[in-house]
Amino acid sequence: MKTMSDSGPSPEIGQIVKIVKGRDRDQFSVIIKRVDDRFVYIADGDKRKVDRAKRKNMNHLKLIDHISPEVRHSFEETGKVTNGKLRFALKKFLEEHADLLKEGE
Repeated sequence: MKTMSDSGPSPEIGQIVKIVKGRDRDQFSVIIKRVDDRFVYIADGDKRKVDRAKRKNMNHLKLIDHISPEVRHSFEETGKVTNGKLRFALKKFLEEHADLLKEGE
């Protein structure tokens, strides 16, 4: 039987994800908290603020191979992150990886 742990890399705080199922499908967000191997909390600092982070099943997310150094550093220093920092991290990521946006067209 295959478990979540051997199905690939585990999600990390500050990692960028693409939402593949649900109302926010095709949008990008940042992992701000791990619940267990199956669930994480995500936020984007804009429509989904840190204080109202969305609990998502990992099966509904596509992990992007990018961890925001700003978000990770903020968590290491203060144990939290601001909405502004999430917006900045996502904007910076999307500018550097504009090719990902054209993927679905």
